[in-house]
Amino acid sequence: MLTGSAHADGLKEQIAPTGKLRVAIGISPAGGAYWSTKTENGYAGVPVDLGKALADQLGLPVEYVAYSNSGLITDAAAKGEWDVSFLPEDPERAKKIAFGPIYEVTEATYIVKAGSTIKNFADLDQPGVKVVAVNNTTTMRGAQAHLKNAKVTGYETYDEIFNLLKNGEIDAFALSRDQLNALAKKIPGTRVLDETFKQTVTAVAVPLNHPLSLEYASKFLADAKTNGLLRKAFDNNGLKDTPLRAK
Repeated sequence: MLTGSAHADGLKEQIAPTGKLRVAIGISPAGGAYWSTKTENGYAGVPVDLGKALADQLGLPVEYVAYSNSGLITDAAAKGEWDVSFLPEDPERAKKIAFGPIYEVTEATYIVKAGSTIKNFADLDQPGVKVVAVNNTTTMRGAQAHLKNAKVTGYETYDEIFNLLKNGEIDAFALSRDQLNALAKKIPGTRVLDETFKQTVTAVAVPLNHPLSLEYASKFLADAKTNGLLRKAFDNNGLKDTPLRAK
C-alpha cells in the first residue's frame, strides 16, 4: 500500500513518520463515538477500531496515544505526538487541526446533580449555579457561549467531574446527550435536561499541513461509511441503537 510511487513515499512520511500509525484517543469511563476506554487488554472504542482498521489498510502497526481530553489532543498536534485522530470539530479547533469527513453528529446538553430543582435551561442559567465541562473542548466553548449568568468551569478529566457530580459538589455537567444518559445510570437521582444547546460533530483529523494524510484519512472514512466498517465500530462499542447521523 505504501510502496511504488513518490506519492506513496510522501504519504508514508506524513502519516507514519515513526513507522507506526499513532492514533490519538481521548479516555473516559463511558466510551462512545469519540471517547475511548482503558481495558485490561489495552483500549476500546470507536476511534480505537477505526484507527486499527486504518493502520491495517496502510499495512502498518498501530500505536494508541491516550489523552484525558480532546483539548490536549488538539494542543499536541503541533508537537508531532500523533498522526491521526477522531475528534469533535469546531472553528477554534480547526485553527490547529485539519478535519476530514464527519462521522457522528450529537446533541450537547447538561446533566444536573441528584436532588436538583433545575428543570430547564432557564433554571440553570442563574448566578451562583456551578456548571462544569471537560476543559478546552467544543462542548465547554459551547456552554460558555450559551450560559450568560451561570459560571462554566473546566476540568481536565471526565473522572474528576464524575466524582464532583456524584458528591453533589457541582450543579451541572455539560457533555453530549449520549454520554450523559450513560452517566445518569451510574449516579442515581441525576437528570439529563431535555433541551439541547448545540450540535457537536465528530470527524477524522490530522495535524495541519499534512495534505496527503488528510486525503488518505478522508477517503478511508468515506469508505467506512459505505462498506459497513463504521456501523461495525459503533455496534462493537455499545452503540447499536445509535444511527449514523453523519452529513
